[in-house]
Amino acid sequence: MKLFLIVILTLGLTSFGLPKMNKTKVAEGITISLPNTLSVMTPEDIVQRYPSVRSPLAAYTDVNRSADFSVNISATQWPDGNVEMAKKFFKAGIANLYDRVDFISEGVQTIHKKKYIFFEFESRVNGNKMQLGEQSPVYRYTYIQYLVEKDKALVFSFNCPKDLRQDWQPTVHAMMKSLKVK
Repeated sequence: MKLFLIVILTLGLTSFGLPKMNKTKVAEGITISLPNTLSVMTPEDIVQRYPSVRSPLAAYTDVNRSADFSVNISATQWPDGNVEMAKKFFKAGIANLYDRVDFISEGVQTIHKKKYIFFEFESRVNGNKMQLGEQSPVYRYTYIQYLVEKDKALVFSFNCPKDLRQDWQPTVHAMMKSLKVK
């Protein structure tokens, strides 16, 4: 009877665990474990989602195109690598991007001997009442992590609709903790 209970308990716990993750080289010298549910974005998706002069180093999305992960190089340079100053700067930038930001967690964490600034938050962008089809606010869950190094900052960002936060949050935490930058 004990063996039966152990088997049932083990099956129950593993069925609710993280999705299968694969170590992925996202750019030269950068690897991360990504779930099988994310695949490389098409060039069209990148142009639509990242309208910028600089394309991301890497960008991934799920099959529904609702959850995205990207790696970018920040335009802001940090010649002295001052992590605390950079954290304040990035937090202010995040707050200015949205109509409302509710921070879930933030801080500096060490992953594989490197210090990363991280912010986890839910955001709201108000709709435009004058534009048909854009009247409703947009709610998102985001986990963004910065690696500030001399003369550059790498940005690792995940976002999905706010209502998918509970589904993605444990996976995103595991992804971000698996980052390796040489």
